[in-house]
Amino acid sequence: MVGSLSPSRAGDFMTCPLLYRFRVIDRIPERPSPAQVRGTLVHAVLERLFDLPTERRTVEAALDMLVPQWERLVAEEPELAELFRDAGAGDGASSAEASGGSSRGAAGGESEADWLEQARRMVERYFTLEDPRRLEPAEREVFVETVLESGLRLRGFIDRVDVAPSGDIRIVDYKTGTAPRADFEARALFQMKFYALVLWRLRGRVPRLLQLMYLGNGEILRYAPDEADLRATQRKIEALWQAIRRAMETGEWRHRPSRLCDWCDHKVRCPEFGGTPPPLPAAPADRPSPADVESSLRERDDL
Repeated sequence: MVGSLSPSRAGDFMTCPLLYRFRVIDRIPERPSPAQVRGTLVHAVLERLFDLPTERRTVEAALDMLVPQWERLVAEEPELAELFRDAGAGDGASSAEASGGSSRGAAGGESEADWLEQARRMVERYFTLEDPRRLEPAEREVFVETVLESGLRLRGFIDRVDVAPSGDIRIVDYKTGTAPRADFEARALFQMKFYALVLWRLRGRVPRLLQLMYLGNGEILRYAPDEADLRATQRKIEALWQAIRRAMETGEWRHRPSRLCDWCDHKVRCPEFGGTPPPLPAAPADRPSPADVESSLRERDDL
């Protein structure tokens, strides 16, 4: 079976194979959290900031985009307007954001005004990390994909690609959470190495720098990969795919409890919490393949 994999889905399987099953095999809808939607909003503003002439890329101009971009998102997905009508929608500023968790289930409510204020602070914080008037990104929100020798297709969206006059490539990703502790850095860098591997195979040049910009606390994580790093990343991805294939063939999707369970939409059907997963399709041929699912998804690890 030939399939495809994005950094998001690879991260799901590494976090919890059962979570991967719920999202890819069962395709169970999930309600977006305020933190996730705020990440989408901030990304939209920073993407469009570079549409402006160089001299107009100011913090004031970026802040002026917030409300119009929020209105655009709601117009495209009206259900987002419900985020602030239910009591108990979390404030999205939890420590779970640092490791990829959402803010579902956070105590207390949050008004739309407070939510937008958090987004404003993140946009303002971006300007303390770099001056967009001194940059001219080569690509923004770029979709990339490549096929490994095994037939596995790697795909994903990169927030920004910068190319120096020398040809050196920098991959930039915006995160609206806080910078991870040292023991979580490897997972954050895996996503970036995934992208670097794809670009290396597409363009024949190892990216010079991987840069994660954490707008939750104003820190930057930088890493300079080499060919050995990217070859090791490819081996890890291939091994991960073999594990996914085994799970699909056997129907055994193990749950892996962690502190991220507190923000999972699927606790009600997880054995760890007394739930029962829905039955798998009777015939393997009837099950959707990751290739079918991934091709229709716009994945991004905003947090």
